[in-house]
Amino acid sequence: MSSVAIVTGASSGIGAATARRLATEGFHVLAAARRTDRLAALVAEIEAAGGAATAVACDVTSDESVAGLVTAADAAPGPVTLLVNNAGGARGLDPVETADVGDWQWMYDVNVLGTLRVTKALLPALERSGAGTVVIVSSTAGRVVYEGGGGYTAAKHAQTAIAGTLRLELSGRPIRVVEIDPGMVRTEEFGLVRFGGDADRAEAVYAGVAEPLVADDVADCVAWCATRPHHVNVDQLVVRPLAQAAQHKVHRQS
Repeated sequence: MSSVAIVTGASSGIGAATARRLATEGFHVLAAARRTDRLAALVAEIEAAGGAATAVACDVTSDESVAGLVTAADAAPGPVTLLVNNAGGARGLDPVETADVGDWQWMYDVNVLGTLRVTKALLPALERSGAGTVVIVSSTAGRVVYEGGGGYTAAKHAQTAIAGTLRLELSGRPIRVVEIDPGMVRTEEFGLVRFGGDADRAEAVYAGVAEPLVADDVADCVAWCATRPHHVNVDQLVVRPLAQAAQHKVHRQS
């Protein structure tokens, strides 16, 4: 039997890259997301490359949908040893003074409560495996705040709090908790979602940055953490492109 890895937000970006990479590591991947057409294409790609994957329709903001993910995990061809909480995103770049409460609510529901729902639901399966790992893909925004990022940084700080709290609460049980905090990552959708489809604003974030991180870089980090011997827990991995020395310090070529 293959070990089973579950990846949320797998229809694009870091989630899709992580699903591909984990399949090459020998996991049977349950690729979970809302957009089933994209999941079907991803699974076909993985299988064509010799890997194994199953598409699972899942909205992490829905208890009923997450229950369906548990049903799929129970039917998977092996023990569930890895959960990658990747589903998330940002909306808006408004100051707190003029913040859109709906944007903040969406960011909390997807990033924070989505991580809570999925993790809570799958902890029994991870524990039954005898060697479970929970990966929470947060952000350097969970470490440092910045102007206009109040809602997103608050949500990512909350994810960081979940990771640290869960690690303490699971002490003595066979489940690792890993937090991965990427900095500037260029993906096809993150900026478009944040700026309501404004491609120019999304592209301006990376102006002059020759080599931001890409989804495969973060997927590589997830795979490395997940494939260490199980007694090795990478508590927190912070990864930025060379051009980004800190949240506010980015080298941009003229």
